[in-house]
Amino acid sequence: MSTHPVTPVPTPSDRPGASRGARGALALGLLFLGGAALLALAVRPDVVNPPFQGLDDRWLRWMGGPHEGPYAALATALNWFGGPVGAVVPLALLVLLLVRRRRLSAAFLLGVYLGGNGLVVQGLKHLVDRPRPANPLVRVDHGSFPSGHAATAALLVVLVGVLLVPAARRRAWWLSGALFTLAMMWSRTWLHAHWLSDTVAGAAAGAGVGLVAWGLCAPALARERARVHGRRGAAVDTPDPVLVTDSR
Repeated sequence: MSTHPVTPVPTPSDRPGASRGARGALALGLLFLGGAALLALAVRPDVVNPPFQGLDDRWLRWMGGPHEGPYAALATALNWFGGPVGAVVPLALLVLLLVRRRRLSAAFLLGVYLGGNGLVVQGLKHLVDRPRPANPLVRVDHGSFPSGHAATAALLVVLVGVLLVPAARRRAWWLSGALFTLAMMWSRTWLHAHWLSDTVAGAAAGAGVGLVAWGLCAPALARERARVHGRRGAAVDTPDPVLVTDSR
């Protein structure tokens, strides 16, 4: 009689594709953050007339009135999403992850969301302190650069994608999320709350923070997801064999 150990099944974090995906996310996130930083460096010396102010002015003219009808309804809804309603979304995601016993994912969501909005976006706002376009159609606070609404939209797209969307469906999610972020960028300029370059920097900063955090934490998140799925499998009485016995 001889015993042969069963070849262990690699966890998601051990697979080559997973490690390549994490490295790719980290590189892309750093690229986005670098782009946002370059825009900030371009605006900071002359916040009233940065090098691309002509493009910002031209785009703002295209975003002229009349500000009514379905466009106004869409822009108003997106404005609320980036405000009070937007705060409900990460809280709901946090509760969902805790219910699923994914405590590490919940901590990741909370830390990245607060860090992205509190440190990166607000830090850039205070550093650059760019004036907003004249006569915004919604209530705004100080600092036009970068757009906090655009940053939040892009960051939430990344967080939901990496924590809740299965890998096989992420391509469709990224496409939908990109369209949602572009719509948010449009709404901020259509409402005259931001310059176009503010929204570009905001989206880049939000996506960059999410992707860098994912690239750094992907192995741990994958192991947690595998453990949760393993517990669900054990609940339906599908034990994993340790040894295979072969009698001769």
